[in-house]
Amino acid sequence: MGNYIRFDWAIKKLLRQKANFVVLEGFISSLLEKKVKIECLLESEGNVERDDEKHNRVDMLVGAENGEKYIIEVQNSNETAYFQRMLFGTSQLIKDYLHKGEGYENVQKVYSINIVYFDLGKGDDYIYHGYTEFRGVHDGKLLNLSPFQMEMFDVSEVKDIFPEYYILKVNGFNDVARTPIEQWIEFLKNGDIPDNATAPGLSEAREIMRYDKMSAVEKCDYDHHLKEILILRGQVDHAVGEARLEARAEALIEGRAEGRAEGLMEGREEEKRSTILRMQEAGASLDMIAIATGLSAEDIKRLLDS
Repeated sequence: MGNYIRFDWAIKKLLRQKANFVVLEGFISSLLEKKVKIECLLESEGNVERDDEKHNRVDMLVGAENGEKYIIEVQNSNETAYFQRMLFGTSQLIKDYLHKGEGYENVQKVYSINIVYFDLGKGDDYIYHGYTEFRGVHDGKLLNLSPFQMEMFDVSEVKDIFPEYYILKVNGFNDVARTPIEQWIEFLKNGDIPDNATAPGLSEAREIMRYDKMSAVEKCDYDHHLKEILILRGQVDHAVGEARLEARAEALIEGRAEGRAEGLMEGREEEKRSTILRMQEAGASLDMIAIATGLSAEDIKRLLDS
């Protein structure tokens, strides 16, 4: 494996420099299968970094020369409402960049690119693409733009107006990297760039994203980032694993004494409570516990008080 830094840390630090945009351009171009030229990095309320998310979630907002905007998000651990987060992110971005008094014809195209290191949803593929289209309820035919709308908005299809979503389930990639985006996913998963990789941006990444080229301060910051990610994953895996074992044993005992159905129900509640307590002992915040368990803040408090 090559001595390269993780992509999530790179987009927080190295790839925000204009001279390094070529790496991001190559990644986005490989995914969308079209040439993308980055004009600048942008900010919005939706991609402001919060202290409790700085190691688990990374956001970047990119503006292209043609006016399109790209949200790039990296998520390191499970989040039950991640689909809703994607929807909120694109909605917030559209709101932020449609100035008061402007007409809706000024709404700009948004792409949401999500790199996830957990099993989001239920599906066996590792690249998913979502977009909006309208079909007749009775005839099943696609609703198209009028010629005037095509000319006015400079697009050919309705889906070209609405946000588009890409999900890269990195851990699900176990194939041979044949296409440019597969070469990128292989790098995102394994941290290696093979000598024969030809995807746009990867040859530049070989030089820009080398660990041995970072300063001592950058190496210290990066090593700390890796440690925090490992701790986060370890806390969740350990807490959930131990809680499940304890809950199963308690459920079995209670099930014999009071009836299997009631015992299993109480065991599940105790499993959740044990998970919460162990994560608290490990120093996890309420938000982190909610992300890992999928429980609301109210449910977490209720279980702790029971």
